[in-house]
Amino acid sequence: MFSKNELEHILNAARKKGGDFIELYVESSSVSRIKLEDTRLQEVVSGEEGGMGLRILSGMESMYLSAIQSEELKGLIKNLAQREVKLPEIRLGSPVKKEMMVKIHPSQISIEDKARIVKEADQFARKTAGEVRQVEVVYSDVEKDIVILNSSGLWMTGKRLYIQLFIRVVAEKEGLIQTGTERVGGTTGFEFFDKVDVGLVARTASERAVRMLDARKAPSGKRTVILSSEAGGTMIHEAIGHSLEADSIRKGTSPQYVGMLGRKVASELITVVDDPTLFGNQGSYPFDDEGTIAQRTVLVEKGILRNYLYDTYTSRLEKRDSTGNGRRENYQFNPLPRMSNTFILPGAENPEEIIKSVRKGLLVRRMGGGEVNTTSGDFVFDVEEGYDIEDGEIKAPIRGAVLMGNGPAILRSINRVGRDLRFIPGTCGKDGQWVPVSDGQPTLRIPEILIGGTE
Repeated sequence: MFSKNELEHILNAARKKGGDFIELYVESSSVSRIKLEDTRLQEVVSGEEGGMGLRILSGMESMYLSAIQSEELKGLIKNLAQREVKLPEIRLGSPVKKEMMVKIHPSQISIEDKARIVKEADQFARKTAGEVRQVEVVYSDVEKDIVILNSSGLWMTGKRLYIQLFIRVVAEKEGLIQTGTERVGGTTGFEFFDKVDVGLVARTASERAVRMLDARKAPSGKRTVILSSEAGGTMIHEAIGHSLEADSIRKGTSPQYVGMLGRKVASELITVVDDPTLFGNQGSYPFDDEGTIAQRTVLVEKGILRNYLYDTYTSRLEKRDSTGNGRRENYQFNPLPRMSNTFILPGAENPEEIIKSVRKGLLVRRMGGGEVNTTSGDFVFDVEEGYDIEDGEIKAPIRGAVLMGNGPAILRSINRVGRDLRFIPGTCGKDGQWVPVSDGQPTLRIPEILIGGTE
């Protein structure tokens, strides 16, 4: 894409303006997105885009410039105020290439073949039951070629691939409307669809919506709650994940975890890990968006807080090593410390035995939307699919349940952990940026939590 001389020229032009750390991020992407709704293709997008971003760090100061072309970026650098700083010229080392191993790149597949998958999912979802009224299917893939260089001589290159299929089904019966969703995807090639049963994914979303039509209204009050591994790790992502990102710690917006390294913050049954090396998962990468090699980070070990998630900037300020969690949506954005694949390690218990331990409670099989106050840890989550538990048995489905509580308190109260573990792919938003992630958990038993209901 660019010669070594040109890349060094850009870095050194920025260095002359001052700054003890210079970083150049270059990206080119090919994107496909197909959306089907009401049996018609509403959106078919396929295109390429790219650009570059330059970051200059000087002590606690950070400056970021972005442009589509190198000449535009050089012009922005030229307009920066000159500083009387003499620093050695930057010399790049040899390029290091780290790729994700895939068989079939999505760019090799025609838009017609991708559209066939979307139409197939729609057909399977609609013929599941007569109550299905609306189906929305969205397919997307992204291929990114990335080059990262910095004033330490780093020259890292690689490719990122993401595929995702999302299905939303609306069912109606006697005026009652319910929605079911299902999402699959990851860092993979198009061979993903050799392993994934699109029909099963579509039927799962449809059956979830239809099943809730016969659900009774959720009762209100405090009850024992079992979070199934099928629910994914939404709770762990929101209740503690964002709070352990190092910028939140520095800003003091996660006061419950500031200065708590080495101290108990959760049940001794809880170990929380962030691991981008789990290739295939939505939040995986061989190196982060600053060129730091991906690594597994234990955040909470048997209830004890062990680490935070760092990028280059926060690690420099704290005199720590980056954990490889510097991530950005694209070249237009400054990197931030972000989660990747965040999950609770499985325990030793049979999930069925955990359910049997509940006299009266709620089984959550799928979490819906929600929000968390990271300063206080208080949260509110909708339950998309839930069931009554009576005397250890799963009973009738319930609808309209809302979980309300405090994340740190809930994590300390969990008293049983299953041996199962499942991940759900998703997209995480922070400071106006969206990055792909996955969240996971085993079956968890929360002895008491407040449920807001409609009954």
